[in-house]
Amino acid sequence: MADEILEKANNNVVASGFNDNLGAGVTTMAESSGLLNADQANEFIDYMWDATTLAKEGRKVTMRANQVDLDKIAVGERIIRKATEATDTSANAPVTFSKITLTTEKIRLDWEVSTEAKEDSIEGAGTATHIARLFAAQAGNDIEDLAINGDISGGVAGLNIIDGFVKRSVGNAHTIDAGDAAVSRKTFDAALKKMPRKYKANRRNLRFYAGSGVIQDYLTSLTATVSGEVAIPDLARDVLGGRVGGPDGQGGGTYPLAFGVPILEVPLFDEEAATVVAPTTDYRGRVELTVPSNRIWGIKRDIEFYDEFVPRKDATEYTMYMRFGIQVENWDAYVVVKNIRVKAASV
Repeated sequence: MADEILEKANNNVVASGFNDNLGAGVTTMAESSGLLNADQANEFIDYMWDATTLAKEGRKVTMRANQVDLDKIAVGERIIRKATEATDTSANAPVTFSKITLTTEKIRLDWEVSTEAKEDSIEGAGTATHIARLFAAQAGNDIEDLAINGDISGGVAGLNIIDGFVKRSVGNAHTIDAGDAAVSRKTFDAALKKMPRKYKANRRNLRFYAGSGVIQDYLTSLTATVSGEVAIPDLARDVLGGRVGGPDGQGGGTYPLAFGVPILEVPLFDEEAATVVAPTTDYRGRVELTVPSNRIWGIKRDIEFYDEFVPRKDATEYTMYMRFGIQVENWDAYVVVKNIRVKAASV
């Protein structure tokens, strides 16, 4: 898919930063708007999505403006009534209309390719294309990291652009504090019980999301004894049996289960040293429970690419501009279990 984008960009000379023939007929920043056409932009967005984990599970909105309002329609939990012959016992259920605003922020990705790297690479003329593909994938990874761990008030470059899902969940999602307890079936049981029942009517639409360490500890715990007894075989099958095929048609493979709900691994959930509780060396993780489409990912289709050969560096510099934002449609259908102990590596 990326090759088609690069070929189209080369033909249109609007994204000449992806031109394999660096320096030959390249349009400079001053000569080109650098704007991908609609088909190129859509394909490039799809290619970035292929490099993500959580984003592929969510609702993707390709935007034409920097900000859009998305409609929400909600009805009450119970609207049926007994029908009595020749008697009007109707009571119209109220319908609530509301809007949520999806706002994007402008982000930039920079990289460069030296002339020597192009000449010495075993890929020859395809070096620029290969590097462009790598950076497209990196853009997808960085966007997902920003969407999850973004913190405007933080000082981490690349994460202080927007507030991510983790920070936005504070004070909005239904939250359970695990109190430094290790992950177990009780973790997932508590999350499901915290979820309002109207969202559990169709349980197959729900998903657990957890970091790599949390999932690994959970699967490892199945080999341990519980109250002096070996883990029940049926319990192991429930967790390890998984299900073939990706949720909502995404991807494929086998997923761990908890009470019949798939547990999806999100490697970018923070389980690093910042969550260490002294004096232990263990980390802290989280489990989230929601409907995949509840997370909204917005990308404006106007994506710009520029390139410029810098003689003093003997290299070509590339710059990409795009706008990106996130939103949650319904926080009432979002449960977070925080402060789950993640064991440090051991043998």
